[in-house]
Amino acid sequence: MEKSSIDLFSPPEPEAGFHYVEENLKAIRFNIEQAAAASGRNPDDIILMAVTKTVPAPVINHALSLGVDYIGENRVQELASKYDELHREGKHIHLIGHLQTNKVKQVVGRVEMIQSVDSVRVARAISDKSLALGIVTEALVEINIGNEESKSGVKPEEAYELICQISEFDGINVQGLMAIPPADCEIAQTIRYFDEIHKLFIDIGSKNTHNSSYTMKHLSMGMSADYAEAVRHGSTMVRVGTALFGRRNYNK
Repeated sequence: MEKSSIDLFSPPEPEAGFHYVEENLKAIRFNIEQAAAASGRNPDDIILMAVTKTVPAPVINHALSLGVDYIGENRVQELASKYDELHREGKHIHLIGHLQTNKVKQVVGRVEMIQSVDSVRVARAISDKSLALGIVTEALVEINIGNEESKSGVKPEEAYELICQISEFDGINVQGLMAIPPADCEIAQTIRYFDEIHKLFIDIGSKNTHNSSYTMKHLSMGMSADYAEAVRHGSTMVRVGTALFGRRNYNK
């Protein structure tokens, strides 16, 4: 992968104890500030989400104590196993991994937002469970920006129609888009994907009317390897795991 045009302040690797999280967080915040400034944006408008896949609850809670307000979990079962241990007051928990319809009941009511909605079927299940609980669940529509067969998400050209269909359900509120560019791209290609998804985000937002029940508030794109470039190219929410918590064993 080519070097990013952003000169990143690299975070240190994990050591004994949790102090490395604080140092990594400082580096990430600095990088976001620099990227926002370079694109004429306010860094306060960028949400930093800590991706907590395989991260134990005590480490997550340490990050929360340092001012991290958003955490994203990939797996429904892992979220359930940690949920009661998390210091959740005043914090925002999102599901960012693929959600199967049969797992919806385990998630709705536990998370504020589901970022991986990609079908009417899943959206209807989320809405039905939300209404049964007397709540409305926020959602992002996941875009398969690289048209990868191995990934979930809707094709970019089908996103607006899907959002309009989902907007008919009372228990779910679409608030934007989420995307993950192909992992093997060079940075120049990743940036082109960022620009494409940002254009889609703007276009769908421009079609919104006062009678529509969706908003284009959040554009969730950018992860540990490319979050600074994502900020430069329109992201409002970056999902950072490895850069914050260090390398992890994803076979757990």
